[in-house]
Amino acid sequence: MKKQLLAFLLITTSSALTAQEKPVDFKFRRSSLHTMVIESDKFPKKEIVLNAFNNAPFPEKYNDHQIGVKSFNPNNYTLTTDEKAPLYKQSKLGAFASSSVGLETDSLSKELPLRIQKYLSKEKIANKVVAKWFNRQPDGSFDYNLIAERGVFNASFLETKAAQSASDGNALLMTAGFELIDNTFIVINKFNFITNEPVARAIRDAAREATKDTPAMLLGKVNKGIDAVYEKTKEGYSIWATSYLYKLVWNEAVANSFYTDLYMEKSSLDSKKKLAFDNSDLFKLEFVGDESASGLITFSLSEKRTEDQIIELSTIRIIDKVYAKLQKKYDVFKTKTPLYTGEPITAKIGKKEGLEGGEKFDVLEQTQDPKTGAITYKSVGTIKVDKDSIWDNTFDADKDATTESTQSIDRTTFSGGKKFASGMLIKQIK
Repeated sequence: MKKQLLAFLLITTSSALTAQEKPVDFKFRRSSLHTMVIESDKFPKKEIVLNAFNNAPFPEKYNDHQIGVKSFNPNNYTLTTDEKAPLYKQSKLGAFASSSVGLETDSLSKELPLRIQKYLSKEKIANKVVAKWFNRQPDGSFDYNLIAERGVFNASFLETKAAQSASDGNALLMTAGFELIDNTFIVINKFNFITNEPVARAIRDAAREATKDTPAMLLGKVNKGIDAVYEKTKEGYSIWATSYLYKLVWNEAVANSFYTDLYMEKSSLDSKKKLAFDNSDLFKLEFVGDESASGLITFSLSEKRTEDQIIELSTIRIIDKVYAKLQKKYDVFKTKTPLYTGEPITAKIGKKEGLEGGEKFDVLEQTQDPKTGAITYKSVGTIKVDKDSIWDNTFDADKDATTESTQSIDRTTFSGGKKFASGMLIKQIK
């Protein structure tokens, strides 16, 4: 087992970053992400919205860690009285439940966060996430291929480490565990899609009722204004997206239990270990937080897209918008992005990541301990987004571009330093 563990430790290392002046195809250790959608009751254009979600481009700043399960129905996970108790306590999850954004006020909406947690636990989604990390096979065996691939290791470094003792490998285990497996997330999305006309009509009728005592000589003009607002707001749809963020719990205690009690390779199959992993409650997903975004979908005679295409486009952009808000709000979910060039300072992020101008980023220099292989990041400066040079990388933005200057921007420019180089990582500051 010691020999196997050493092999695992070795393949999880990565080479030290070498800064270059020209743009490079830079590989680095990304966080990993699985996305899901909640099966809601019927709403207008539901199939278009859900198809848009399922076919949306995967967020390129994360490793694709899809585990096959894409949706679930919360109606299948009813709560007991005891399970509902947190709704009435001033706990983190209780506060989360009470602040969830949505139009519904029914019990299912209030209970949704707890039903999500019940689903995750009952269906052992965390086990499935870990199983993917270790490429678990039908016979219950594991391997380290995916971890090695995402670890971005260097062959010559591995050869050097192979001649060293396993004690040095402890740092490698910590690096792999805390920078790879521990940075694994699930985002569960809920959509609400409504026709604007009934809402606009209700507002119009309420406004008319509130102004019914207006003097007759003015009432016609007031009603005309109310009707004008109604005509302007009745067209199209409104879409809401609420995303619930969960993180895999992977620490030293969990890792040790996994390697000792559950891990096995094809050369050492054990039916008891296979069953133990299937039934294990060792792995957990912890709630991090939630964010919401909304958008108005309208149509015009000059629009080149069909109505269905506009709804699809709006859905994908709303998804990107709510993910960007999650990244800004929760440090643990923030991504690192390599600088595309050092002079001028540019990076391949833009409006899709929520940039508007003036946002600040730490510039991080990645180093690797030549003895242990442990990766560390050191802040070497701060840069700021140039509001006049932001890349519009929102979905299908190229089709919306109306000027040559808009079409020519393919990266975002920053100000703030002269000694940065292509490949250095940047991370947004709150």
